[in-house]
Amino acid sequence: MKKLVILLGCLLSIAANAQNTEGVATYVRKEHWIKIINRLPFLSQEQKDREAQTWKNFEDDKGIKMKLTFNPNESLYTYLSDEPEEGGYSWRKSDFFVYRNFENEKKMDIIEMLGKTYIVEDSLHAPSWKIGDQIKEVAGYVCMKAETEDPIKKQKIVAWFAQDIPVPAGPEFMNSLPGLILELDVNDGDVVIEATSVVFRKTTPEELKRPKAKGKKINDAAYDTLLRERIAESMTAHRNPFGWSGIRY
Repeated sequence: MKKLVILLGCLLSIAANAQNTEGVATYVRKEHWIKIINRLPFLSQEQKDREAQTWKNFEDDKGIKMKLTFNPNESLYTYLSDEPEEGGYSWRKSDFFVYRNFENEKKMDIIEMLGKTYIVEDSLHAPSWKIGDQIKEVAGYVCMKAETEDPIKKQKIVAWFAQDIPVPAGPEFMNSLPGLILELDVNDGDVVIEATSVVFRKTTPEELKRPKAKGKKINDAAYDTLLRERIAESMTAHRNPFGWSGIRY
């Protein structure tokens, strides 16, 4: 009898997980610019204080709403809407689509930077994750902690992923964990992307088709080189490489 109960429990768990592999997750991306500015090495404390006064009105911002449409084989991450956020950012949203094909191990990113749109196509490479034993709840799911580093921007990335949602998708450019990433923390809270809801439903091919855009087609290596150059140029000129410049933090 005990073995039967255990077997039924396992079958129910497998059935539940099978249903939790398709749908749409909604996120809010919050950028804490005072913290970001305080990291700029070329600014004096007086300049940092002055910049903090400029950016303080944005610290209470509701953030930018994003969405991740996913199934076991594909995911597409972009803005929830092209419309301005209520009580939030009112300027035009830049081109930003992150497409992942886990089945074929392919990726395509459409990124607008410094007034130009780049279409980055390449093989899908998994970040070098270090999974820890810490847990916390995000959007009603128990999540495990994983860490990696952005080698270009030199940022510490902490991800919280839900094993109860067994798909390797995630927001921004993060993926390839044994569960959907529901929260990302960049550089100890400089930027936080947190899921507010996950709705499981059947996705359509139209929702997950590779996005189309006009722009310069490059691969990962070329984009990484471009990003390094733009960040270095901004830092040398004593300009913040992120924010108004169009480089995503």
